[in-house]
Amino acid sequence: MPDAMIVSTKEKNSEYLKTILSEAYFCDVISCKSAGEARRFFIDNHCGLCVIDSPLQDETGESLSVDISSSGSSIVILLIDSSSFDEVSSQVEDSGVMTISKPVSKSLFWNTIKIARAASTRLGIMREENLKLVRRIEDIRIVDRAKCILISNLSMSESQAHRYIEKQAMDARITRRKVAENILRIYEN
Repeated sequence: MPDAMIVSTKEKNSEYLKTILSEAYFCDVISCKSAGEARRFFIDNHCGLCVIDSPLQDETGESLSVDISSSGSSIVILLIDSSSFDEVSSQVEDSGVMTISKPVSKSLFWNTIKIARAASTRLGIMREENLKLVRRIEDIRIVDRAKCILISNLSMSESQAHRYIEKQAMDARITRRKVAENILRIYEN
């Protein structure tokens, strides 16, 4: 899997960007000449960074940048002509696309990459925290359903059902969710 992708119609621009990316420790950088080629790549693959040098031969690059960014697997930097920068950047930035006005200086591009990496790392941490919270909420829901079944079928109080699930989990050395799933399997079938 490549670290980065450059989508540019111009070979000279592609080589310039590739040089900067290699200096920024992107080891495996691939190039695409069109939006169609980039889209075909992203069907089965992903990479950490996608730099789109607009306009492309088959589209302006705005749609491609939004599509890749919305997939959530890549940081997207869109290079835009200064004449249309304000208009285009306002259209794509809400989708998480970072924009830079052309011509691009090496230091500006380098700093944008550093900011993008930091933002991506932070977003990754937040995604993991979100997944943990979603799992915990699902665990609570399953345990609560099992408690309701114990209350209705075995005439336990809520605190007795709670203690029963916790004791079973400790005795069997499994999670409360597993105990709750076992209770659901027995009483819901």
